[in-house]
Amino acid sequence: MADSPTLPTEHDVEQILRGVIDPELHGDIVDLGMFRGADISDDGAVTVRIALTISSCPLRVEIRDEVESKVRGLPGVTSVKVDYSEMDSAQRTELMQKVRWKARESAPETEVPLTTRIIAVASGKGGVGKSSITVNLAVALARRGFTVGVLDADIWGFSVPRMLGVTGRLGGADGKIHPNELEIPRADADEGAAGRLKVISTGFLVDEEDSALMWRGLMLSKALEQFLVDVRWGDMDYLLVDMPPGTGDVQMALGRLLPRTEVVVVTTPNRAAQKVAARVANMAQRSYLKVLGVIENMTAFECDHGGRYLLFGEGGGRELAEQIDVPLLAQVPLDPALSSGSDAGTPLVMDDPAAPASQAIQAVADRIVDELLPPLEMAGCTARMFEAIEQARPPTAGAPSETPLAEPRSR
Repeated sequence: MADSPTLPTEHDVEQILRGVIDPELHGDIVDLGMFRGADISDDGAVTVRIALTISSCPLRVEIRDEVESKVRGLPGVTSVKVDYSEMDSAQRTELMQKVRWKARESAPETEVPLTTRIIAVASGKGGVGKSSITVNLAVALARRGFTVGVLDADIWGFSVPRMLGVTGRLGGADGKIHPNELEIPRADADEGAAGRLKVISTGFLVDEEDSALMWRGLMLSKALEQFLVDVRWGDMDYLLVDMPPGTGDVQMALGRLLPRTEVVVVTTPNRAAQKVAARVANMAQRSYLKVLGVIENMTAFECDHGGRYLLFGEGGGRELAEQIDVPLLAQVPLDPALSSGSDAGTPLVMDDPAAPASQAIQAVADRIVDELLPPLEMAGCTARMFEAIEQARPPTAGAPSETPLAEPRSR
C-alpha cells in the first residue's frame, strides 16, 4: 500500500500566501491581516479563510485566483476553496494603520534636503484663509533671513503665485525643474543677508489663472510627487506646503512622500469650521504626521474707534487645540488688508509689518524658529549647549577672542 501523501500544515499555507500581494494596498495578505487561517482535510482539500476590507472588494477575484494558485502548488493539496469574510471597523482601522506605517517607512527619495523643516498648512474646508496664512508665514520666516520653499499643493485651486506677486514659467536644467525665486528684505536689515522664497505651483504651468485643471485621484498625487522629486529645490531652511482643503488624495500622498512633515491646522472661530478642521488633524495623526499647532484666523474685527466684533463666532481655535492637545499658535484678527494684500501680490507681513494681523503671524514664525521647529543646524542638543555656554561665559578683560567650540547658525 502506497504511503499517504504528506499534507501541508496551516503554517505552510501561511508562508506561501506571503507571496500574494494586495495590488491596492501594496502588502502581502498575511502581513495585512487578511489571512485568517486554513482548514486542511485528510484528502488534501484546503479551505483558506480571507477577510476583505469590504465584501464587495473589486479585487476579490484577483486575490482568490492568486490564493488558489499558490496553495494548489503545495504537495498533497487536491483542491482549494476560499471563504471570504468582511473586516469590522476596528480591523479595517488596524489594517490602514499598517499600510500607512509601511508607506511612511518606505518613503521615496525626494529633492527636498533632509535638513529642511517641512510644515504643511492645512484646513478642513476652504474659505478660512489658509493660503493667506501660508504665504504670510513664509514671508515672516524669510524676513528673519531664512530660505523658505513654498509648495502650492492645492493643485487645482492654486493661488500662491498671485498672492506673492510671482509670475513667469518655471525654468529647468539637467532634467530638473527650477522653482521661481523671490528675495525678501530682512526685518533687521543690518543683521545679515536677505531671505529668499522658492515657489512652485501649477499656476506657473497654465496660460491663464482662471484655467481649470480637471485632475483627480492619481493625477493629483503624481503632480505632488513631481513637485517633490523633479524640482531642484536646493538648500532650504523651511518648506511650507499649502494643502488643498479636506482629507483627500494630496493629503495621503504627502504623508507617504514626506513622512517627516509637521502640520499646522488653520480654522476660524466658528464651531462648525472647528469640527471640520478636527478631521484634518485626525487624518494627520493617523498618517503618523505630528500636528504642530492650530492657527485661528479671522478671530475678530477691530475697527478704528476701538470696537471689537466677533463676526465668525468665538472659541473654535482654542477648542480645537485643546481637543487634539496641541498649542494654539495664534489668533489672527480679521483684517481686510490681509486679503487685499494677497490679491495684490503684496503680503501684509511685508507690506505692513506693524499691523496686528502681521504681528500675530510673525509671532507664529518666531515661535516656530525659536521653540517648536528650529532650523535643523540649531536643533541639536550639543549646538544648543555650546551656544548657552558662549552666552553665559563672562568676558575676560584683555583676553584674546576665542573660537566657539560649535558655532550655531546665525540668522
